[in-house]
Amino acid sequence: MKPDLSPTARALLALELLQASPGITADRLADKLGVSERAARRYVGILREAGIPIESVRGPYGGYSVGRALRLPPLMFGATEALGLVMAVLDGHHDGNDPSGLVGSALSKIMRALPEPVAAQAEAVRRSTAPAPDRAAARPDPRTTTTLVHACSDHRRVRLDYRTEAGSEWLVEVDPWAVVVRHGRWYLLCHSHTSDARRAYRVDRVRGVEVLEASFSPPVDLNPVAMLEEHLAVGWEYDVEVVIDAPVESVAPSLPRALGRIEPLDAERTRLIGSTSNPTWYAAQLAMIPVPYRIMGCPELQEAARVIGARLLAGGGSPPP
Repeated sequence: MKPDLSPTARALLALELLQASPGITADRLADKLGVSERAARRYVGILREAGIPIESVRGPYGGYSVGRALRLPPLMFGATEALGLVMAVLDGHHDGNDPSGLVGSALSKIMRALPEPVAAQAEAVRRSTAPAPDRAAARPDPRTTTTLVHACSDHRRVRLDYRTEAGSEWLVEVDPWAVVVRHGRWYLLCHSHTSDARRAYRVDRVRGVEVLEASFSPPVDLNPVAMLEEHLAVGWEYDVEVVIDAPVESVAPSLPRALGRIEPLDAERTRLIGSTSNPTWYAAQLAMIPVPYRIMGCPELQEAARVIGARLLAGGGSPPP
């Protein structure tokens, strides 16, 4: 017996066990509850009296299970399970067929709660789906992400054990402002006390997090998505300046923030200032601007634009210049 549990608490525990282990036998249920088999059957009776559809099957392979009701019973997710499910939705990661994973575990709970006809169809999709996850996506550790999200919410400084893409490892103290998802990658937007500057760190490269006692106040006008896009557009190998023959308000909707910052050059023209380590990609993005523009300097970008322009002309049936 477990004398520290009240009858109500023990009945709720019995319900959780029935949900987690469909087909559980009376003696197994009794063992889990720490009561006699007779008492276990009594708790099943209490649940039935409360309107919970508990089904039983007699025989050597029989046992108890919770019937499929039209109303969803409460789902009890752990913090990492819940975040794992949210992360799967946000970054398109597909691991729902693995019951040992966080997402698979959470989905299993949802499946058990669905009405049987709906669950049968959903389970068929789950079994037959051939996932095609984004190979460029980088899934961070949910526990690390949970810690960083809480630190952002609580405005607590953290110390990161970080490993760069080149393999360098170092410790840095930062004020975590926000966790942002962009194209399948998770970033921590923050203020670095080591460099006294705004930084964006890949969460999947964080090897450890220590929450410190110091607190902070985030910027009043913080727009995490816009700030991250602007940050990722600067500091690359090739500096870019482009003059666009249209006013800012008409150009802004067709320019991704990742290209850089735009500003009015005069009433009829706009200046784009940014940087890139991939001139070909940058030139392809510029090619989608629906108005004339000129690349000022940056021979690498100018050459990439000429190559793409010649390719487009050839595709349209015109001889290259």
